[in-house]
Amino acid sequence: MAILSDEDIRAAVGGMAGWEHSGGAISRDFDLGSFPAAVAFVVRLAFEAEAADHHPDLDIRYRRVKVALSTHSEGGVTARDLDLARRIDGVAPAKA
Repeated sequence: MAILSDEDIRAAVGGMAGWEHSGGAISRDFDLGSFPAAVAFVVRLAFEAEAADHHPDLDIRYRRVKVALSTHSEGGVTARDLDLARRIDGVAPAKA
């Protein structure tokens, strides 16, 4: 799968609330309101990632979860990352 151009990535994340492109990855910070809610979100996210056979980098800090996506085997952001980001948004609480 080909790495997307910076233009293509900016255009895609421009329509995806909260996602940013930086350092060869796309990322989003989620504020889940509590530690149990953050962990529950990570569990839901894990099932989506496993189903897609594409796994994000996660940073859990109390009630906040940072998700970073890049296709390591390709060395940058691909369509797989954008697809998984949309799936993650689909399992995130509306106010995250």
